[in-house]
Amino acid sequence: MAIAHVSSGDWETLGPAASEIRRRVFIDEQSVPQEEEWDGLDPECLHFLATLDGQPAGTARLLPDAHIGRVAVLANARGTGIGVLLMKAAIEAARHAGHSQVALSAQVHALAFYERLGFVAHGDEYMDAGIPHRDMTFSLA
Repeated sequence: MAIAHVSSGDWETLGPAASEIRRRVFIDEQSVPQEEEWDGLDPECLHFLATLDGQPAGTARLLPDAHIGRVAVLANARGTGIGVLLMKAAIEAARHAGHSQVALSAQVHALAFYERLGFVAHGDEYMDAGIPHRDMTFSLA
């Protein structure tokens, strides 16, 4: 049985491991342009790093406006529950910060994952970094 853990912190602390995961998932796997991935917002975000048996396996970030973004899990850790742990940590951090809801821009192929967590999709599908997305929200009330 693998041991999973999620820690949170600033970009200076978690950035090295988080940026490697994001590079592998978004830039290498999904062909997101580097200039779109590195948007300059990381220093102002709260970051989450998931480890599986002590090895970095997934990441997410919470922006000051309660947007959750850059949710990425390495291919070898998908299906282990790491994504759920990351999302629950980000949702709890937003609740603790006093937000009434969290929002995210979901890749369409991941809509069902977020819906299982209680997110609701709204608005039309749109392209972001060449990938179809939809906006989703989750009420913390």
